Amino acid sequence: MALQISATNPEHPALLLALPWQLPLEQWPEEYLVPLPRGISRHVVRYARAGEEVIAVKELAERPALREYELLRDLDRLGIPAVDPLAVVTGRTDTADRPLEPVLVTRHLRGSQPYRSMFETTMRPATMHRLMDALAVLLVRLHLAGFAWGDCSLSNTLFRRDAGAYAAYLVDAETGDLHTQLSTGQREYDLDLARVNISGELLDLEASGALHPSVDPIEFGREICDRYRGLWEELTRTSVYPAGKYQYIERRIRRLNDLGFDVAEMQIGHSSTGDTVTFVPKVVDAGHHQRQLLRLTGLDAEENQARRLLNDLESWMATQDDHAPGDPPAARPEVLAHRWVRDVFRPTVRAVPVQLRGSMDPAEIYHELLEHRWYLSERAQHDIGLDTAVEDYITNILPKVRETLQPTSAE
Repeated sequence: MALQISATNPEHPALLLALPWQLPLEQWPEEYLVPLPRGISRHVVRYARAGEEVIAVKELAERPALREYELLRDLDRLGIPAVDPLAVVTGRTDTADRPLEPVLVTRHLRGSQPYRSMFETTMRPATMHRLMDALAVLLVRLHLAGFAWGDCSLSNTLFRRDAGAYAAYLVDAETGDLHTQLSTGQREYDLDLARVNISGELLDLEASGALHPSVDPIEFGREICDRYRGLWEELTRTSVYPAGKYQYIERRIRRLNDLGFDVAEMQIGHSSTGDTVTFVPKVVDAGHHQRQLLRLTGLDAEENQARRLLNDLESWMATQDDHAPGDPPAARPEVLAHRWVRDVFRPTVRAVPVQLRGSMDPAEIYHELLEHRWYLSERAQHDIGLDTAVEDYITNILPKVRETLQPTSAE
């Protein structure tokens, strides 16, 4: 059988052809590989370079490879945080014409880390709570979209920094199933698997001495359930309000927005007596601040990053005096937002040398600079300005953390 590459982009097959498909992944020469940290996987996985792309290549049987490829494409269409599927390569044979396993090719998620590489230094409990928050949000988003994961775990997730928190991405969809809607039983089954898997993974870390002594693996396994149920209840519960108190509905919508979700559709019903109003959020979409930032500025960021950038944008816009009395109205928010990107955001990010940025994307760099500005201003008891904060950050902060910002070599 001839080598076949099924790809989402017609440019990818030509780039992938240069890789040594006649060799098992375990035998790929170093010249093709990229030294990035890898998580635990039931399959052989390698990071490689294809043209300008860094890709993850996973060996598995043909049917599950094609199935996972299609599921990841479905998740991409639904806007769910997951690795980006690029291709499935089948018909592989070695130099003696013996068959080799097919591979699934996905794009490497820049700036992401598997959980084990995050525990190379002892992780504080507060940071672990943020990981549980990120994983709970991911699982809720999957369930709202009708996706039953079937193997929710830290090992099957990648984490990216997100303005002091983390964003979680699904990296293994092999056991998943997509439905129109999930039953309570399907969701609870996923949640129970998550609890068992996470407790087991943390117990493994505890046995290796990589877990903070105050962390109880069993309690953290239960925590994902508590955080998931609290978020699911807030997103889907029916609310009954006194008739005419529509500000209560507005308050509920704002609370959902603060959690990073939009109400795309709602159902409002009056009681027969007219005394109460029942409000049901019908479809809840994640990424409220992401979409708002993208619409205003064209910047694509994680949810918490977007929230922080929007706050800075609003503060900056409040200082802009675009017209005198009698002049035409001030510029529209979109115009001011693009001016902020041009005059504030981009120059600030570009002031940080590329070689010092490590794996941080521009939005995370800007967040870090805002945090440093706040810290220095608190210490000085007055606003020290963004330029001064950038200079101090480059001189005194980045050199100390440079090693932690750069990818570590895979073992």
